[in-house]
Amino acid sequence: MTLILELPKDLEVALSYEAAQLGLPLPEYALRLLYWRQTAERRLQSGADLIAYWQKVEVIGTRPDIEDSQAYARQLRSQAETRERHEAS
Repeated sequence: MTLILELPKDLEVALSYEAAQLGLPLPEYALRLLYWRQTAERRLQSGADLIAYWQKVEVIGTRPDIEDSQAYARQLRSQAETRERHEAS
């Protein structure tokens, strides 16, 4: 089904920015958001449900630059734990 939407300019800019951050075209990003909403309403019950959802929306394999996901997760955690916190002025 084809759906044509007229987005307010500020929403278009925000969605375009988010899509660009993920390296996705805006239509694909919008579709993923709609899938996410549908799935979020059903509440995933297990890790297997989450993996099945990720496969359905083709998220798995989108980061071929990450060869070892566990090592990458440890690296991210370490960076988060050692980052400097800045107080709000």
